[in-house]
Amino acid sequence: MRSISFRKLPARHQLVAVIVAAGLAACGSSSDDGVQQLLPATGATLASCSDLAARIAQPNTVFSAITTAAAGTLTVGGVAVPEHCVIDGRMADRVSGVDGQSYAIGFQIRLPKTWNGRFFYQANGGIDGVIVPASGGSGGGGPLTSGLLQGFAVISSDAGHSNAQNPVFGIDPQARLDYGYQAVGKLTPMAKAVIQAAYGKGPDRSYLVGCSNGGRHALVAAARYADQYDGIVAGAPGFNLPKAAIANIYGAQRYAEVASNPADLSTGWTAAERTLVSRAVVARCDALDGATDGLVQDTTACQATFKLETDVPTCAGARDGTCLTAAQKSAIAAIFAGPKTKSGAPVYATFPFDGGHGGAGIPFWEFTASLVLDSGAVGFIFGSPPVAAAGFNGPAFSLGADIDAQVARINATSGIYTESGMSFMTPPNPSNLSALKARGAKLMVYHGVSDPIFSVDDTTAWYQSLMAANGGDASNFARFFRVPSMGHCSGGPAVEQFDMLTPLVAWVEKAQAPDRIIASARGPGNAGGVNTEVPAGWAATRTRPLCPFPTVARYNGTGDLEKAENFSCK
Repeated sequence: MRSISFRKLPARHQLVAVIVAAGLAACGSSSDDGVQQLLPATGATLASCSDLAARIAQPNTVFSAITTAAAGTLTVGGVAVPEHCVIDGRMADRVSGVDGQSYAIGFQIRLPKTWNGRFFYQANGGIDGVIVPASGGSGGGGPLTSGLLQGFAVISSDAGHSNAQNPVFGIDPQARLDYGYQAVGKLTPMAKAVIQAAYGKGPDRSYLVGCSNGGRHALVAAARYADQYDGIVAGAPGFNLPKAAIANIYGAQRYAEVASNPADLSTGWTAAERTLVSRAVVARCDALDGATDGLVQDTTACQATFKLETDVPTCAGARDGTCLTAAQKSAIAAIFAGPKTKSGAPVYATFPFDGGHGGAGIPFWEFTASLVLDSGAVGFIFGSPPVAAAGFNGPAFSLGADIDAQVARINATSGIYTESGMSFMTPPNPSNLSALKARGAKLMVYHGVSDPIFSVDDTTAWYQSLMAANGGDASNFARFFRVPSMGHCSGGPAVEQFDMLTPLVAWVEKAQAPDRIIASARGPGNAGGVNTEVPAGWAATRTRPLCPFPTVARYNGTGDLEKAENFSCK
């Protein structure tokens, strides 16, 4: 292709020429299956942070601080991050005409001195409200992934509200929309412009990574901002978050019915009883993948094999941790089957039985979040109109909620609330990612099978619909990995430490599709700390392949059970 001399063009044409050249550079070539192959990124260097203020001015944006972070000021997984620039700021300052509160989209950008030519949007979890360090973490999957350590320019944000405004920011319609999807849409071009000004070139490749609500942000971006991102990692994607919140409220009501202490939902399903069920699942399903190793790899087959009613003893007398009462079995079965409306329509997905229900992270999501987080989220953020803030009592809201009424609220619009919770929180038409696919972008999704708040069954159903929309196979641009026994984003008696970012970059920029992801246990000596839930009988260095759905990791029949190399994805 003949080169273009920008300086010989009239000034009014130079910007157009830059855009055209950037587009040609990004295109790459088409592969045999018609999917565009994107070109690799090329890096640049940043000499100093001191002169950035004069170069990075952006509309409707305040850069409140630009500092130099010395090498080692920030560490990720015990590894010191090299010297880099830190830019703190905010966009879209405003005072709400609805609740009188001051709002802005707060952010932090970290620019490495030696840049790899890539942009990393760090999608944070929960209901946002906090600007966490822009380290390029994934929010889950262990500490193996750090965009900043790998040389990415990284942005992190609070999604348009402060922690002090949680969850009543939902009273402001614009704050709802920023949290749902618009903050990503506003921050992305600003961050790319800052990168352009800092390095003299914009990012060649852009990636968005997150887990939990960050995973929701990721799938929303795959649908709404496909033109902005080349690679996306979505962990435990709560893309139906309003429905999942109602499902958790439903679960709280069922636990309350069988709790020995009504003020403590955990007495409805104690740690000993949760471990009892987990062990019963493993006992029935462990060998389905050809290896008796404490991990249930064949999740789908397990659901047809394990029966709560017969595989867990029913108490003949008092509860002592070795049995469940008939009432407990009924409540737990209803929770795992997913809530229904009074007419029998499903509200949310089913949850699979797995080996991680005794995990340390389960009680918070099951017994606390349902009362203190989901209540406020459904009451103020997802439902239209929001409930009154004065006198709001989260536990009372959850335990007294009419499920049908809350389902109606998250699907409703009302007056100034012109988008329903299900509209602004979820990806529009999530099975249609044709724009992402057409431009050569790639999507990797992972989900813990024992996740108690966002169901892996929901993600599985979504991926099956994506497969169906792509002639039965979406693996040329999107792959989904289930993580046995892992809880919400991490933890559990699982091999739950893995790096999705490196294989994603290789897939996007080198056409190296990830046929497996190697996951490891966090045993003693691990840089990311010790996962105390790893069973004592496992080797500290145990590894397993995470297999792209619908394949399952199966033992080859010979070799060390502790090594991934002796398992195949079939």
